[in-house]
Amino acid sequence: MHGEIFPSLPENLIYVDCASSGHCHCEGASQLPYKNPHPCIPDFDPPSQVVSPSFKVAVVSRDSSKLEKLKGFVSPSTKCNLTTLVGNVGSEEGVEEVKQALLKSVGKITDVVSSLGFSWWQGGPPHSQPLKELHWVIETLLFSTFVSWKAFFPLVRDDPNCTYTFITGGAGEKLLMPGTGFLTVGAASALAFCQVLREEYPEVPCKLNQVKINTGVAAPDRMAPGYLNHLDLGEAMATLIERRNTSHTVFPVSCPADLKTVILEGSL
Repeated sequence: MHGEIFPSLPENLIYVDCASSGHCHCEGASQLPYKNPHPCIPDFDPPSQVVSPSFKVAVVSRDSSKLEKLKGFVSPSTKCNLTTLVGNVGSEEGVEEVKQALLKSVGKITDVVSSLGFSWWQGGPPHSQPLKELHWVIETLLFSTFVSWKAFFPLVRDDPNCTYTFITGGAGEKLLMPGTGFLTVGAASALAFCQVLREEYPEVPCKLNQVKINTGVAAPDRMAPGYLNHLDLGEAMATLIERRNTSHTVFPVSCPADLKTVILEGSL
């Protein structure tokens, strides 16, 4: 995977990984999407696709191992344009520290991509779960999204040349399989939050969009039928951000062909 395939993108793009780490209720679930077709939507690394000599990318995550992996994907010639920062964007104090650190290191922020990190959860039917488990799911999928949005949105909202893009998934629209109910509840809350923002801020100058991924995402050597190649998805995301001619729109992506028809060609 190479990081200089997109020559012209916004100057300072911030990628915020809202998912928390180290919590999985399905034994081996983090590997299942890479072996067989599975309704889980794994993490992907679009920032590695958009690091080029012409702009800077800053990536924030609570998981330092993800950031180290990302650095390995970026060529030495463009590593100087990649800024990584370990920070807790799920707390108001943590996200404020992250914001100030980014403003100090990269200056003006022009674009924000917020990945909601739909991690797999298969803890069992609702009656078997404690309240703290539901709270954890909501905190991961909704609270972190809200806190990071509240911190970073004001930096771009009043500029028509800026963008704020949410990456979400389709898990909130149906029960994926028995025992995944809380995942559906959490994912649905995130989708609802994105809808609220579009309707509460109908005339905000910045381009506010949502890319809803309804399938798995994987590296080329771990693809399954119907999955998206993470390189292709990174390119599509970069194109959407660079184009800047659409706002308050949901781009549903259910198969590889959608990356072209839905995002690259702008057909809904």
